[in-house]
Amino acid sequence: MRIIISPAKKMNVDLDSLEPGGLPRFLPETELLLSALRSMPDQELRTLWKCNDAIAALNVERVRRMDLYTRLTPAILSYEGIQYRYMAPGVFETGQFTFLEQHLRILSGFYGILRPFDGVTPYRLEMQAKLSVDGCKDLYAFWGDKLAKSLARETDVVLNLASQEYSRAVKSYLPSKVRFFTCTFGERKGDKVIEKGTLCKMARGQMVRWMAENKVVDPRDLCEFSDLGYHYDAVLSGEDHMVFIKDEKPRTGWEEKTW
Repeated sequence: MRIIISPAKKMNVDLDSLEPGGLPRFLPETELLLSALRSMPDQELRTLWKCNDAIAALNVERVRRMDLYTRLTPAILSYEGIQYRYMAPGVFETGQFTFLEQHLRILSGFYGILRPFDGVTPYRLEMQAKLSVDGCKDLYAFWGDKLAKSLARETDVVLNLASQEYSRAVKSYLPSKVRFFTCTFGERKGDKVIEKGTLCKMARGQMVRWMAENKVVDPRDLCEFSDLGYHYDAVLSGEDHMVFIKDEKPRTGWEEKTW
């Protein structure tokens, strides 16, 4: 099984905690993207990134000085978004890092797909950015089926804990032999299930941590996940779609769960 997650916009440099385990597998494509970014005037970059002047200035400087081969941070320690804070890789033990290295993959508009210990440098480029590169109208067209093929060579089961923006770059290209499981984390509002962005990110990160702690490698075992007040709902779930509902009040822990 491979777990796919989204990257985060906020990134840092950590040259001390852990050594990178290697370089990203799609570096030639990343070099093409970097070349395209460097060819753009500062104002066009700001428009592409859809950010304020301070963030734009920081990332323009990053683009102009970027080195893809030295002073790199393991990807799992570089991203600082909500999902990564709840995953909390900085306090993982060796066995949990081993689990992540084998099973976790981070999707990226800039790097394509990353293993947790691939060395990266801070960048800003969302998958949905309207960047034309190498005759392709946007990043979805640029990456095409490369990311899905990479995953399919590794596994026949993909667990999707990524946002729609990133899972879209993989899902439609996977061969039929690869099962694609998606998790929804929501709250009941009448007869509807409502997903809230921040809570979803928290739950996705917490689920990755829980899987690493418990060495979960079969999606059917995910029904046991009950952190952050969520529980698996067998009625709302489908064959390849697992729905977790956030309780309105704390659970006692004895309720029976079914697949």
